[in-house]
Formats: sequence, structure tokens, C-alpha cells
Amino acid sequence: MSEENKSVTEVDHVQNMEADLTVDSVRSLKSVPSEEFSWDEDELGYSAEERARLEAVYSGTLNVISEKQIVKGTVVFIGDKEVVLNIGFKSEGVVPISEFRDKPDLKPGDQVDVFLETVEDKKGQLVLSYKRANAMRTWDKIRAALDEDLTLEGIIRKRTKGGFVVDVEGVEAFLPGSQIDVKPVRDFDSYLGRKMEFKVVKINYPHDNVVISHKVLIEKDIEAQKGEILQNLEKGQVLEGTVKNMTNFGVFVDLGGLDGLLHITDISWGRINHPEEVLKLDDKINVVVLDFDDEKKRISLGLKQLQPHPWDALPETIEVGSKVKGKVVTVADYGLFVEIQTGVEGLVHVSEMSWSQHQKNPTELYKVGDEIEATVLSIDRDEHKMSLGLKQATEDPWLKVAEKYPVGSRHSGVVRSIITIGLIVELEEGVDGLVHISDLSWTKKIKHPSEFIKKDDPIEIVVTSLDVENRKMSLGHKQLFEDPWDTFETIFTVGSSHKGTINKMIENGAVLELEYGVEGTVKKKDLTTPKGTPALKVGDTADFIVTEFQRDAKRIVLSHTRTWKEATAEEQAQEGAAAEKKSSSKPKAVKLPPVEKSTLGDIEGLAALKANLEAEEKGVAKKATKAPKAKAEEAAPAEEAPEAPAAE
Repeated sequence: MSEENKSVTEVDHVQNMEADLTVDSVRSLKSVPSEEFSWDEDELGYSAEERARLEAVYSGTLNVISEKQIVKGTVVFIGDKEVVLNIGFKSEGVVPISEFRDKPDLKPGDQVDVFLETVEDKKGQLVLSYKRANAMRTWDKIRAALDEDLTLEGIIRKRTKGGFVVDVEGVEAFLPGSQIDVKPVRDFDSYLGRKMEFKVVKINYPHDNVVISHKVLIEKDIEAQKGEILQNLEKGQVLEGTVKNMTNFGVFVDLGGLDGLLHITDISWGRINHPEEVLKLDDKINVVVLDFDDEKKRISLGLKQLQPHPWDALPETIEVGSKVKGKVVTVADYGLFVEIQTGVEGLVHVSEMSWSQHQKNPTELYKVGDEIEATVLSIDRDEHKMSLGLKQATEDPWLKVAEKYPVGSRHSGVVRSIITIGLIVELEEGVDGLVHISDLSWTKKIKHPSEFIKKDDPIEIVVTSLDVENRKMSLGHKQLFEDPWDTFETIFTVGSSHKGTINKMIENGAVLELEYGVEGTVKKKDLTTPKGTPALKVGDTADFIVTEFQRDAKRIVLSHTRTWKEATAEEQAQEGAAAEKKSSSKPKAVKLPPVEKSTLGDIEGLAALKANLEAEEKGVAKKATKAPKAKAEEAAPAEEAPEAPAAE
């Protein structure tokens, strides 16, 4: 046998001997006492030459290894907690068996890659790691996957904040929740334990963090599908899709890689408040293409268009004058929208809700979902329009107004509105009339009706005129009482003197309050006072002489100046008469202008007048006792109110 063959045979012998050597056999070898051991005489019987040759052969079987690198190792022994590996070094290494979870069939003699952390630790042991070797090898794959746009496989292990932790061959990678699918995920737990393919999108080397995505793989396929769908897309085409997402304004439908919008108004012919009333997520539905934009890749879809229009199925029995029942679907300030059958609605305008001219806001009377009965007022099947009325369910109250409210009749009403020219008084629902401001009081000069009464207050009235055809009625309040100016004519005679209080100053003089609540006017020139006395002002009470009484105009004009000037003239006349009497035995009479004192007239008539005026002030309708009339001039008011127009 040649020397070369002999060396090879010996090497094989040594290697086979090493492979058969176990930990137990090593421990069972007898140790030779150091004092008896001799390097020259080996107990195994090797000579020095043979021993040197064997050492050379044996050293050739030992690997030259360095720390912090991946090496090959052979499984020597598998225990309950550890695996013994031979890496061709002078000693074996031990690796926890927990690191071999991915190799349940591991057995002695198998070769595995391990990471050599240190040749000798504090205990003199070789430290190896199978897990770290896998991680380093996986990191190389991850880097290559990012650089070369390769796909990796991983198992989704657990949920974490914002996504998942994925095991990519021993390396934990982060999968954001938004990157797991192109459509919104509603059940994240269903992905746990699933093996999927991923793309590496980011590596944070300082922190050894990896971000991966499954969505980008799907999007590549979708882009190809989008082009194919858009190429074959046509208006009116019916497609099958899946409800992907819902919003208040509509539904996004997945058409197999391309999303289309199904607007809420195109879901149903009937009125709905939210798509969830008709559809559910993940529903498979057929939709029709209404419109699309190739550049923006936007598609408008319709669902209701696949159903017949409800107006086409509207019974012919529904016509003007027919009664219909329906449900309130919308309440607005101007009226109600009532659905009489799915997709068919009619409008009840606020003016058709009640015969009353003083309509309340519909939101105060009705709410969505109310069931009502209405009358069809008009219908246009071509334009899909219908107007309805509610008040037609009751009789028009104006049909019997002439019978119930003849001219001259007295009634009670409620003030529904106060306007500049008077009051709108409602006698019953749908029937009202106007009380002109000039018909509120016989004596008061009222600037605005709000000075006399408040809205929603009750009031007694008399019907003064009636126009049934034009639905107009004029009313009066002062007509409840007898006109007191017949009596005033006997009291406020020209030249009579009366006490008066200044209520207000006007441009040309002042307005007085006289007895019985009647007003009088004083011209500016007739307000002067004697020299040395203060001028009259609002609130002052003084004597006044009637200079004019205008009966038709209901106006009394008075003067304060005349009271003191006539008194002065009378005194001067008396002084002159006394002087003349002294100078002449024949006295001369001096004729002065007469000053007529106010007369009380008939005491019973004045008492009745006072009672009437007090009743008028309180707004209570009383039948006045007719006071005796006396003929005298009547004074007209400062400003005459316009004639009362008829109520609209």
C-alpha cells in the first residue's frame, strides 16, 4: 500500500472513530495518572514516529474557525434540553433544543448551520446558536428581497398596535394593518396563523426593524385587471361587484380590481337615509355602469336602474281628487314630502296643510315616519310630480261665513297678528278679519296697535263688512260701544273752560288729556303763559278754553293763552268801570266777550258715558246706555286715521 493511500486510510479511521465517539464514551475512558504517563511510551502502543504521524493526520481533521461566523455542525447527541454539535473543533458545542422548533425531525448525524458566538466562555465551553444563524441567513434574504424586489413567505403570529407581527424564517417583521389587503379589514383575528407572501418595503438597519406588505402584491394584480376592465367598459353595462365600503353618501363596489361608486341616490327609487338600510358589507350585487372616466379611472354605478321605475307602475286610479295614504319622509319649512308607495312622493305645501292663514311651521306638527291621509291636488306622470293637500279633508269654513258672521254680529276672537294698520283677528280656524287701527277706540289716538293689545290676547269685535268671494272681512272693536262724541258735543262747547294735562309736545303745539279720557290739541301760540310764570311742559295740568269742536273729525282744539288774557281784560275793564263811576255819576256798562263755563248737562247721561269709556278702556264688550244727545260743534282730532281696509 502506498504512503498516500495509507494516510487516507488512517484519516478515515480517525474520522470514523470521532463520529462514533459519544459524550458517554468519552467520560468512560480511564484517565492515566500524570506521574505514570510517559510521552515516550504511549499506553496505546504507538511509537514516537507513529504518534507524530497520527497527530499530523488528526490535526488535519480540525477546522480553522473564527468567532462571529456561521459554521457547519453535526448533531452528536439530542437530549431533553440540549443538542450537542460537533463543528470540527477540539470540543463540542451545546445548543438549547428550543432553538430547533422548526426541525421536529432532527436526529444525530444531521448537519445544520450554527452561529459561533465564542470559542470559550467563562465555563470553557464552545457557545453556538442555531437561531442566530437562521436569523443572519434570513437577514441576507431580506436584504436581497428589498434590493431585488423579491417575495418572501411568512407566518402571521400575533396582533400588535397598528398591525401584525410576522415570522419571516425566524425574523420578526412588522405588517401594518393597512398593508394586509386593498379593501378594509373588518376581522383582523382571522389572519392570525396564516402563511402569506410579502414584499419588503422598508428596513431600519440601526434597530433591525423590517416593514413588509401583502397589499402591494395584490395591487400589482389589480392594476392589470383595471386596464382590462376599463378597456371593455361601456355605459349601460351590467357588472357584478362586492360591497367594499359604505359611507353616508354611497357605497364603494369592488368590480374585481377596480372600484366604482354607487351613490346613495342611485341605490333605491325610494328615499333612504343611509346605504346600510338596503345593503351590507361584502354583499354580491349587480350594478349598471352609469358613467366612467378613463383618465381618472372613476366609475359611477347604479342599482335602482335595474328595477322598473315606480312611477310607471303607479295605478291609474290615483288621480286629482283621490285620497291617498302615505308616510312622511321629509319635513321642511315649506311643507312635507309624503311617500305613497316606494319611489313615488308627493309634496304637501304649507299652504295646503290648513285652512288657517296663520300656518305653523310643519316641523312643529309632523315628523318623519308619520302616517297621513291626503288629497291629490295635481299629478304629472311624465315629470313625476304630485301635489297633495291635507286641509281638503275638512270643509272650507268660508262656505258658511255669511251665515255664521253676518255684518253687525258680535263675536270673540284671538289676535293672531299685529300689523302697522291694525290687528288680524281669528274667529275660527281659517276665518279671520282685520280690525283697522282707527276702529280700536273712539277716544284714543293710537299710533301702533301694539299699544292697545298683545298678540294671542282675546278680543271682542263686531263684523263691519264682509266679502265672501274674496275671503275678506272687516272688524271693529270700538263699535261695541256707543259713539261718545254725541255727548262730548254737549260738554266741550266752544268757550267752555276745562282742566287738561299735557301728554306730549308736538311740532305745532301739544296734545292734552281731558275729562273722560278724550284728547285735545293746543296750538303752539295758545300755550303761552303770563310774563314771569314758567312755560307749560309735559305732565303739567292747567285750564284751557275750547276754541273749536269738530264733530265729524272728532277733534277738540283748546287754548291756555286765552284763559289768562281774558282774565286780564276783565280786570282792566272792571278797573276802568270803577274809575268812570267815580268821575261820573252816570255809570257806563262795559261789555266783555262771554266766557262760557263747562256744563255738566244731564247727570245720568254723564254717568252712562263714563261707564262706557271705562268698559272700552278694559276691552270688555258692554252694551252702553244711550246718553242724551245735545247739539254742539265737535272738535276734530289732530290727525285722522285712514279708513279700515278689508281683511285679506
